[in-house]
Parts: sequence; C-alpha cells; structure tokens
Amino acid sequence: MEQPSDEVLMLAIQKGDQQAFQQFVDRYMVALHKFAQRMLGNTSDADDVVQETFLRVWQKSTTWQTDKAKVSTWLHRITHNVCIDWQRKPKLSTVALTEIEETATTANEFLHTEMMARQVEQALQQLPERQRSALILCYYQGMRNCEAAQVLNVNVPALESLLARGRKYLKKVLVNQD
Repeated sequence: MEQPSDEVLMLAIQKGDQQAFQQFVDRYMVALHKFAQRMLGNTSDADDVVQETFLRVWQKSTTWQTDKAKVSTWLHRITHNVCIDWQRKPKLSTVALTEIEETATTANEFLHTEMMARQVEQALQQLPERQRSALILCYYQGMRNCEAAQVLNVNVPALESLLARGRKYLKKVLVNQD
C-alpha cells in the first residue's frame, strides 16, 4: 500500500484528521529528534522540543501553504525555531548523553568512535547558532542547500558562507584537539 505524500497528510491534518497526524508524527519523529538533539546537545531537551514541534504543527497546520515551502522544510523551520526558543530559556544544567555507536567492533574502535563523536558534538555546540544550524541541516539532516536556506530564512550564498565558516571553525577546533 502506497503511503500518502507529505502534502496529502498536511491537507488532512488541516481538516483535523488525527489518523493523518499520527502518520505524520511517525514519519518525522526520528529525523526531528536527531535534528533537535544535535542542535541542543541533549536527548531530554530534544524530546521536549519535538513534542512542542508536533503540538505546534497540530495547532498551526493551516499556516502551511503548498506554494510557499515543502512540508519537510516547514517542519524543520518550526523545529529550528523551537530549539532556539528552548536555548533561550533558563533551565537546570543537564548532562548530554551520546548515542552508542553500534558499528564499532572492538573496544578500542568503540572508544575512538565515541571520543570523536563527542569531540564533534562539543565543537558543534561552540559554533554560533546559525553556523551550527546550517551544518546540522545540511550534513546531519541531509537537506539540500536551498531547503536549509529556507529553514534559516537566508539566501543560498549566505547559507554557503555559514557552512564554510562552520566547517573552518570545526576543523580548527578538531585539529587542535589531536
């Protein structure tokens, strides 16, 4: 059975279809959670951000317009905005837990992989928000530059500049850690 397109689901959600909304949540939950976790550096905060994102989708579904943006772009824009709002809120300090890399075959490979992932995550968190967002959207979320630019509300050359500055900073930080 063929799955309905994002656009078909959104049109149904705009009419209050809870089943379509559940399909939509199932389709995007993992990707948005990974995006939020990378933006915030914390699984628990990412859980809250994704929940808030889907709440906003349900409440404001009528604001999505077919001719303005793809559903996935609109959805990442909402998630990005919720992440920024979340970072601005004062909160208790939390400890970020890294995901376990299941592909490592030996203890040394596992430790090296985990250490590298932690270093990259820590370096990402040091980047200015817009550079971090650009890198995460393009490299972790797999968005094309034009889609990521829409999410960040910038033009493509500005996005490419953010990517270049972000990569340069990450390279500098990671080379100095070796």
